[in-house]
Amino acid sequence: MAIITLRRPGQHNRIDPDDPAVLLQHIEQVRAAPSVRLLVLTGEGEKTFCSGYTLGQIGARLDRSLEQMLDALESIEIPTLCAMNGSAYGGGTDLALACDFRIGVRGCRLFMPAARFGLHYYPGGLRRFVTRLGCSASKKIFLTGMTMDSEELLRTGFLTELVERDELQPQIDLYRDNIARCDAQAVRSMKRHINAISAGEWDEAFGRAAYEASMSSEETVRRLAKVAELTAR
Repeated sequence: MAIITLRRPGQHNRIDPDDPAVLLQHIEQVRAAPSVRLLVLTGEGEKTFCSGYTLGQIGARLDRSLEQMLDALESIEIPTLCAMNGSAYGGGTDLALACDFRIGVRGCRLFMPAARFGLHYYPGGLRRFVTRLGCSASKKIFLTGMTMDSEELLRTGFLTELVERDELQPQIDLYRDNIARCDAQAVRSMKRHINAISAGEWDEAFGRAAYEASMSSEETVRRLAKVAELTAR
């Protein structure tokens, strides 16, 4: 398991203009490490996971580096988990949504101020919200600027799990341990196909080929034989 921690608790773990390149470098290092089965993204402190891009720099230095980093996080082959130690605002909401799973602590909140700034959100972020949360929830988040509490975040699907603060680490460990029991290649393949289905870029022949390849793999044969042996006892 690899962990990336945002470490500006005094500034609500904001993202400064130079940070996307650093985060992207960390993501690529994880991508190149075959032994890593889970990437966890979290923030320091107990108040805020991430407050998004530095507001004073949005007009001056907001280029595509943030969006490219988030797309890289979304597309990394291994499972990703956002441990939301606190609330998420602005781009911090998309940083969490780019992960496969989001475990939030009770009391965390979400606030998207883009419309209040007169800012049309970047395309990748809108796509993630609509494909993952649906049209209605995305409209409430972006068109009203209303704050959503942790219970609503769980209900709309933004959060995968909602836990008490002292349960956050045990829940992360639970995901880590169960992912470790799965075949790494099968997990990578199914994540790739699930993402393709969500993006409307998948066809049945593509899925059938992956299924048939897994059925003939040595690892699948070994695992199935082990299960058969255990059930025969």
